[in-house]
Amino acid sequence: MIIDFHTHTFPDRIAPATIEKLSHLSHAAAFSDGTEGGLKASMARAGIDLSIVLPVATNPLKVEHINDASARLSGADGLLSFGCMHPDFPGWHGELSRIARLGLKGIKLHPVYQDVDFDDPRYLRILERCGELGLIVVTHAGQDIGFPGKVRCSPEMVLRAVRQVGPVTLVLAHMGGWRDWPDVERLLPQTSVCLDTAFSLGKITPLAGDDAPPENLALLDSLSFMRMVRAFGAERILFATDSPWSDQQQALAAIRALPLTPQEQAAILSKNACRLLKLPQAPSDSL
Repeated sequence: MIIDFHTHTFPDRIAPATIEKLSHLSHAAAFSDGTEGGLKASMARAGIDLSIVLPVATNPLKVEHINDASARLSGADGLLSFGCMHPDFPGWHGELSRIARLGLKGIKLHPVYQDVDFDDPRYLRILERCGELGLIVVTHAGQDIGFPGKVRCSPEMVLRAVRQVGPVTLVLAHMGGWRDWPDVERLLPQTSVCLDTAFSLGKITPLAGDDAPPENLALLDSLSFMRMVRAFGAERILFATDSPWSDQQQALAAIRALPLTPQEQAAILSKNACRLLKLPQAPSDSL
């Protein structure tokens, strides 16, 4: 079994405009049309069995609607959707309880899009409540390709946050902090956070016609990536692609090309996700 812990889809009616807008904002190519069908086709090409869809509430008014849609999508043909929360949603406490009752496994936060620092009390109360409910929290971490220089979830903020809340399963996207990797490696291995691999290994594929300098396209090389795996332990790393912003097939091949033991590869590609999601594991699955 292969599990992609970080993907995105958009409703069919708005997917074309959303993909075009985000591609131009980030100067990065998309590898599917951003629809549910596009993700499933990508999964079939790559041999991925389950994709976790992570919706983002950019406006507190959208929270309940997105969570209702997530509940309808979750469990459909290899897709499992998380819910969402916005730090300014007034009914955050009750809505998190409703997310749990809907059977969703966790929530996605995006401090840059939501324009709130990760160690703000509004996020701390969400983390605390998710820990009480057993909900996984996945957050964008580090810089954001579409908002150069704007960081709302730095490794320092994460460290302050986890020191102030009770136990919670926290997954930091983009290997703990996009392009803040030296500080992630310095500050966070001794915490309990997990990292996902989304949009972190190799290089960015620029939007057609963009003439970006090579240094703007570089992500982690294999040596740096492996050093982080060793610092955190393979049992805390989750395979993820950020589809449609990375090609799932290429991302999977990049992980398989790393000097990981078979046990480490199995952990990263599925077993860690199964453990967090409380899904049955199939040790005999071919990777």
